[in-house]
Amino acid sequence: MNDTEKPADTPSEEEDFGDPRTYDPDFKGPVSNRSCTDVLCCMIFLLCIVGYIVLGLVAWVHGDPRRAAYPTDSQGHFCGQKGTPNENKTILFYFNLLRCTSPSVLLNLQCPTTQICVSKCPEKFLTYVEMQLLYTKDKSHWEDYRQFCKTTAKPVKSLTQLLLDDDCPTAIFPSKPFLQRCFPDFSTKNGTLTIGSQIVFQDGNGGTRSVIELGAANGINKLLDAKSLGLKVFEDYATTWYWILIGLMIAMVLSWIFLILLRFIAGCLFWVFMIGVIGIIGYGIWHCYQQYTNLQEHPRSVLTVYDIGIQTNISMYFELQQTWFTLMIILCIIEVIVILMLIFLRNRIRVAIILLKEGSKAIGYVPSTLVYPALTFILLSICICYWVVTAVFLATSGVPVYKVIAPEGHCIHENQTCDPEIFNTTEIAKACPGALCNFAFYGGKSLYHQYIPTFHVYNLFVFLWLINFVVALGQCALAGAFATYYWAMKKPDDIPRYPLFTAFGRAIRYHTGSLAFGSLIIALIQMFKIVLEYLDHRLKRTENTLSKFLQCCLRCCFWCLENAIKFLNRNAYIMIAIYGRNFCRSAKDAFNLLMRNVLKVAVTDEVTYFVLFLGKILVAGSIGVLAFLFFTQRLPVIAQGPASLNYYWVPLLTVILGSYLIAHGFFSVYAMCVETIFICFLEDLERNDGSTARPYYVSQPLLKIFQEENLQTKQQ
Repeated sequence: MNDTEKPADTPSEEEDFGDPRTYDPDFKGPVSNRSCTDVLCCMIFLLCIVGYIVLGLVAWVHGDPRRAAYPTDSQGHFCGQKGTPNENKTILFYFNLLRCTSPSVLLNLQCPTTQICVSKCPEKFLTYVEMQLLYTKDKSHWEDYRQFCKTTAKPVKSLTQLLLDDDCPTAIFPSKPFLQRCFPDFSTKNGTLTIGSQIVFQDGNGGTRSVIELGAANGINKLLDAKSLGLKVFEDYATTWYWILIGLMIAMVLSWIFLILLRFIAGCLFWVFMIGVIGIIGYGIWHCYQQYTNLQEHPRSVLTVYDIGIQTNISMYFELQQTWFTLMIILCIIEVIVILMLIFLRNRIRVAIILLKEGSKAIGYVPSTLVYPALTFILLSICICYWVVTAVFLATSGVPVYKVIAPEGHCIHENQTCDPEIFNTTEIAKACPGALCNFAFYGGKSLYHQYIPTFHVYNLFVFLWLINFVVALGQCALAGAFATYYWAMKKPDDIPRYPLFTAFGRAIRYHTGSLAFGSLIIALIQMFKIVLEYLDHRLKRTENTLSKFLQCCLRCCFWCLENAIKFLNRNAYIMIAIYGRNFCRSAKDAFNLLMRNVLKVAVTDEVTYFVLFLGKILVAGSIGVLAFLFFTQRLPVIAQGPASLNYYWVPLLTVILGSYLIAHGFFSVYAMCVETIFICFLEDLERNDGSTARPYYVSQPLLKIFQEENLQTKQQ
């Protein structure tokens, strides 16, 4: 018989199910007969989603992701785009890479030199002057050089033309393509950085330059090394991907087994680790005392920290008696606090451990909840992909915008928009000799283009709202399923079929507005944090000590506020899943219930998260040890590992991180289960009195501890 699915009267606004003075004899679990809550917020949420979809469509119409995939030359043409003259020219070549190190690049986001598309990078060092001299003897030299010049370039016939010619680079260097751009072929020779085995080269203007004068030389060399490292890492992934998948599958099985075993080993696991913590702290106290005693024989050890002042060598502080004595006092205080907490909170810890066991039992009866994190992952992936795609299309919206660039010096018209077709005939070209009209970015003057920054902010905000809504939906659905389990009198007979599916349907049908309300609060806080980080980044150069202190305080406050709101929201979603009330009423009921049992809540949460954290470490550590033995060829008995790895730590770290994330997904369900059962337990104690007419739904071990506490309270 489905007691939890029996229709119940919709609670009136005057009733307060969180108040222990009221009692509803028809209540037998999550209310079935409920109505829509927070309709206004639901409508706003749906309108925002519709606007988000419209924004994505508009961005898709105006944007062009090829602008992000292909490099663009000075004329705004894509390199390597099919159906264009640059189809076979996939690499961008800079006439003078030295100018890309100018500070103006940071302001204009555009290198102040001519850029063209080429089919390959230069393979030798040659100046334009040298090429002209060689051209008089052999015409083939011009054919080799002209591929790095503008299409309008022609051999010069006089010295005057040679000096005024800007259709070709002054020199070319041995280069290699990187990120579809030609960068000098940096290498080391006897510890010295070279380009094509040369340390010094002519700049084409009668002078000589060293490799170090390329401001980004060392950085580019490191990038090339990173490219080599990336290729080796990719090879390791290609060799071990199926072994990584096997390791992750084993992590899933281990997580499942751990959750089932928690029913039997939760108490043992907690006390073993707590004894270990006490033992480790005790060893630290003994070690500090030994070091303090040994240093008494050294005369200099009697100095204080104030005597030696601030030192960069940290080891100097460990040569002082004062350091070890201070550490010993701190560890003694921590040891005493831990022991006193275990003594005075032992009953609360027993409650938390029994709740952990009860959570394991609940997951055993409703195993479909362990699959739900996969749905959350899919929904979050959709939100992330849509946000990224929309951001790319917004960033690439518009038409090419050209601006004046003055490589040779200051120009009053610099950064002004220009037209490359008629630039040489304008007054700007006459006023600023040597100025260029180069492609800068994609934009426009229409209303849409003017509001693109606003659209980026809207895209980010709705993205944050959506991912928080997805998390809230998962928490409410899981809470409904586990509340159904708790309020079943005869377990598992009274548990209805498909409790998770039913709870998910209720959350979507009736409480989309409430979930949107709670997730909106979190999204606003996260948006404020992002704005704060943005301002910190923009004002970094003008910071002083006071502003840094205020920024740290604001970060700390927003972090605390976000975590507090997330905790309250989670409990509000549990109340929504049980009673079907709106968000504000549910948050109020949850807050009052938690405040009436604040000590139980604090101890239960900390013990729960501590045990689950140990479980995550246990699963990830076990898989990590097996992966280490396997990938280092130390486990040939079971299977022969891959023998041609460049770095064994690549698949090892991947398996460890993946195992931890899988365990986190499983244990997040378990944490929600324990928290839901705990809220239901507190409601049960305030709603019922254990009589035949009002029996407790709580399990017998948990009820026994509660009765013992009541007996001790009456005796006191």
